[in-house]
Amino acid sequence: MKDAPPAAALGLDVAGPETGLRRFAADAMATVFEVLCVHPDARYAGQAAHAAFEEVHRLEQELSRFRPNSDVSRVSALAAGETTRVSPSTMECLALARVLFELTAGAFDVSLGTGLDGLDLDPESLTVHVRRGGVRLDLGGIGKGYAVDRMAEILDEWGIDAALLHGGFSSVLALEPPPGSAGWALTLSAPGAKDAPVLERLSVRHRSLSASGTRKADHIVDPRSGEPVRDRAVWVAVPSPPARGKERPPAEGWPDLERSPSAVAEGLSTAFMVLGRADVATLCERAPGVEAWLFGEAPAGGPPVLLHLRGPEAPSPAGGDPPEACS
Repeated sequence: MKDAPPAAALGLDVAGPETGLRRFAADAMATVFEVLCVHPDARYAGQAAHAAFEEVHRLEQELSRFRPNSDVSRVSALAAGETTRVSPSTMECLALARVLFELTAGAFDVSLGTGLDGLDLDPESLTVHVRRGGVRLDLGGIGKGYAVDRMAEILDEWGIDAALLHGGFSSVLALEPPPGSAGWALTLSAPGAKDAPVLERLSVRHRSLSASGTRKADHIVDPRSGEPVRDRAVWVAVPSPPARGKERPPAEGWPDLERSPSAVAEGLSTAFMVLGRADVATLCERAPGVEAWLFGEAPAGGPPVLLHLRGPEAPSPAGGDPPEACS
């Protein structure tokens, strides 16, 4: 079963057909992944998109908690003192999750409070050792973004630079825009019906964006307290350096956050759902180029407002400009 439309959506706002714009889709990870790219040869573009989707399907086999023999399911089944070997992709995801857990003081927790700090990760041997039993992992808050990042590497191998990729429009990676465009036109829409009003229009290139939110009667639980969070939506933008290459980072210094900007954006958008505004602002200040949009009730109890938080501008030698608001 596919996900319902995201409660806080990122939309593509294309005014008219672009010359050579190709669009391909595939079902994976309980949602729809898409590749929009510019290439004169539709057949070649389709082959490149197929290769990217094959990578997503491979990752789903390793990362899904719903697959009985996935890496994640096997780690979750370990008793205290046991060890299992995982793939390089799973190890990288777990290492990213650990960094985001520490960065957000536990607001992003793929163990949902069951003890992520009870796992010992060894990138050299690709093993996970459990010190305390009962750890249950769910990489749903980072897996789609990670898959989008790997899709971008596949397209880079195929020589396709002008592209936009997304996983259910909750994780979006904008690469080079179509010729003649300053950026890919995206919209931020309020939680609710599909015809919900557009809150913001952006023009983006070399940026990863993620959306998280709650619908009516829906809620997200703060893993630190178990308390639900309601009536809030968050969007996060993270710089995405061009031409990242597919070489894996060395074991020392794992993980390379710049290699997985969409996974980082997805993790931060999840964390920002449960963090207070002051904490979100502090994290944005500490991370050059990161932006956040928070939509929810005004402090005085007034109607919902959209708050835009932005840290220092990241260096952009290769065109990774921050999103620009479109009038």
